[in-house]
Amino acid sequence: MVQQRSQQKQTLLGATGVAVLRAYLAFTLRTTRWTVSISPEAMPFLIGQDGKTALVAFWHEILPLSPALWWWAEPQNPKLRLSVLISRNRDGRMIADIVAPWRIWSIAGSSDNKGKSKGGASAFRRMRALLNRGQIVAITPDGPRGPRRVVQQGAVSLAGLTGLPVVPIGASCSGIRVKTWDRMLLPLPFGKGHLVCGSPLTLVRHAAGEAARLESALNEQMMQAEQNTQRSPAYQDTKGFLQPLDIMPSRLWYGLATLLAPVLPFLLRWRQKRGKELPTRVREKMGFASLRRPQGKLLWFHAASVGEVLSLLPLVENCLAHCPACCVLLTTGTVTAAALVKERVQQSVFAAKIGHQFLPFDVPRWGTRFLNHWRPDAVVFTESDLWPNLIGLCHKRTIPLSLVNGRMSDHSFKAWQKIPKVAQRMLERFAWIAPRSDHDAAHFVQLSGGCSVGPVGDIKTLAQPLPVDWGQLAVVQEKIGERPVFLAASTHDGEEAELVEAVALLRRRHPTLLTVIVPRHPERGAALSALFECAPRRSCGQWPNAQDPVWVCDTLGELGLFYRLAQCAFIGNSLQTVQTSGGGHNPFEPARLKCPVATGPRIQNFSQAFEQLGAGIVKVNTAQQLAAWVSDMLSKPEKAEQQAECAYQKLEQQPELLETLTQKIVALLVA
Repeated sequence: MVQQRSQQKQTLLGATGVAVLRAYLAFTLRTTRWTVSISPEAMPFLIGQDGKTALVAFWHEILPLSPALWWWAEPQNPKLRLSVLISRNRDGRMIADIVAPWRIWSIAGSSDNKGKSKGGASAFRRMRALLNRGQIVAITPDGPRGPRRVVQQGAVSLAGLTGLPVVPIGASCSGIRVKTWDRMLLPLPFGKGHLVCGSPLTLVRHAAGEAARLESALNEQMMQAEQNTQRSPAYQDTKGFLQPLDIMPSRLWYGLATLLAPVLPFLLRWRQKRGKELPTRVREKMGFASLRRPQGKLLWFHAASVGEVLSLLPLVENCLAHCPACCVLLTTGTVTAAALVKERVQQSVFAAKIGHQFLPFDVPRWGTRFLNHWRPDAVVFTESDLWPNLIGLCHKRTIPLSLVNGRMSDHSFKAWQKIPKVAQRMLERFAWIAPRSDHDAAHFVQLSGGCSVGPVGDIKTLAQPLPVDWGQLAVVQEKIGERPVFLAASTHDGEEAELVEAVALLRRRHPTLLTVIVPRHPERGAALSALFECAPRRSCGQWPNAQDPVWVCDTLGELGLFYRLAQCAFIGNSLQTVQTSGGGHNPFEPARLKCPVATGPRIQNFSQAFEQLGAGIVKVNTAQQLAAWVSDMLSKPEKAEQQAECAYQKLEQQPELLETLTQKIVALLVA
């Protein structure tokens, strides 16, 4: 009985020790900022591309670091499995128990100097079977008892018998050396680590010098990893290897997002009550998919809101035309953009190949869930909607990233300059960046330290004129009759108060004038109706009568209708009273429809576009100036026509931009 209790106590102590070591190892490896450098020749073997597989070899001393390599490799091929040859002794079994929950399977056995597998031939047969099924098997050529960093003949024999190449791996990180025969490296939390994978070696059994070849390759990778850890470079040349990069751009952002994750569902519920989330699709913001992944290559485009969607759709369709075998996932961040995608995609000849989802919040676990389901082959972000954790997760899976219509305003540039290392690590992950203008290009180059930039051009110039339901346009024209129409497009909270004063001034000079207000966010329709003394709302099916001065058109996708209906228009989000940061909206849309346009002074988000249109756009600062301009346009139709024609003529057509961007994106899929 005493002996039984003693055995139970030892078992309990052993289980507790394994749990503590596992928790410590998981914590330290997860909080280490890893840099991964992979030989291009080794990459297909490490991720199981096209069924390729290999033996992976590393020194016994870095066995505790092996989960970091696996956490990098597994997401890139979820079907991949890693098995490690671990000795049958007590220490080996403890290591096997520690790594087992991370889906790292152990093979009990080891190789002696004569090339025989200790523990019987069963370990060798199991390894061979796993390799034949396309899985990865890892070995420590100097284990289980050394000498340290000396390749045993058994490792060479195993490689020779399987006929598969051996990928040599080196690793190092911030840690301490344990006083064991191999001076095992025990990692410390919040440090820096480097994984280096060299070119595969094909070893011939019983050939002279094969053990020395493998030993030399392993020592070379270890030396590279240790030197990198000592220097801790942000970006370093590695003699033909892929350039190493920290996996996550910002550990602080990673940690904050992880800590805030339990609170974010309550934020989503709050947004849902205010109409900013769709109840049936709110879980997409947590990375849960509501659609199945299509077969074959998948190209992921992300557009934050309505403006980005409109500019991106021609590029999406052109990519599908050039690559008929692939499909597209289009993500957005707002409900209005999602509704626009649904409307436009239904009209596209590629409707069956385009799926829509909401982009998940930038929580590492939610982003991982999203990527596990969709497994995109290439990613295209637009403008300035960049999320560090999601970008880091894509880089971790070696998913190629690109940025089109890259926008970096002076305000954003100054903000990123306060955290230059985070900006550099984030931008370095992009295969290339296509900026909107030379001004934006200079900002990207300076922040990234020299990323691949080009071509330069605004894809908003490629968009087709805003669509319109001609039947609805005829109905609206009939209801309004001969009344002149002034449009306030994409207005934001705070600037409508100026419009109240402008409308009052205009009604004195033009009593029959109808002011149509289209808020940027339709859910604000009720508040605007109250602001303008119970003005009729289009979303409620209400029509303005002859006495109504204002009509609130809180609907989606109808700006094309109202730009065609109005004699002149004002672009919102641009007055000094706007409660957001301001910045204007796309002026190319009304210019393309030859509608005279005015804007407020806050146009920094589209400064290049407004500069291009020049005198075709009028700037106003106050309600009085806006009312005076509208009155001028209504009283002098010839002048209004000249202003509209001036803007239209300055629209810079760049047909070659669409083709160049398409070719670069399709090349990412091929790569």
